[in-house]
Amino acid sequence: MDSTEKVAKHLEMTQTVINRLGSNSFLLKGWSMTIIVSAVVLMARHDVQHPCLILSLIIPILGFWILDGYFLRQERLFREIYDDIRRQSDTDFKMDVMKHKNKPKCNPVSAMFSFTLVIFYLAEVALIVFVFFITPGEIS
Repeated sequence: MDSTEKVAKHLEMTQTVINRLGSNSFLLKGWSMTIIVSAVVLMARHDVQHPCLILSLIIPILGFWILDGYFLRQERLFREIYDDIRRQSDTDFKMDVMKHKNKPKCNPVSAMFSFTLVIFYLAEVALIVFVFFITPGEIS
């Protein structure tokens, strides 16, 4: 295997990891929305509106948000690795994310508060607030 083929194979391996991380993020969003909407519908249908129930819905949202931020950070780190690999003429097949961890866009806080994650998870919180505070007792 010559050096060009090795670089191509390393890029392919790295892209597979990036795709898997993106897929995990997508699945998290799906599970999060399913759980939140199901809980909101069930609680609204049974006219259950207690502040503890709202908190019990916000806690999973925060958990999904943190986990999604973790996957987004990992994806950004591997995109940096991909960028490094594509510039190489030969490769050793290493995927060391540690040398990129201090880059601003690879910061855990930056990933958690990315525009797309903030919009998605705040929309879920807004749904809960709307159902429980704005329309109490109107949904049946």
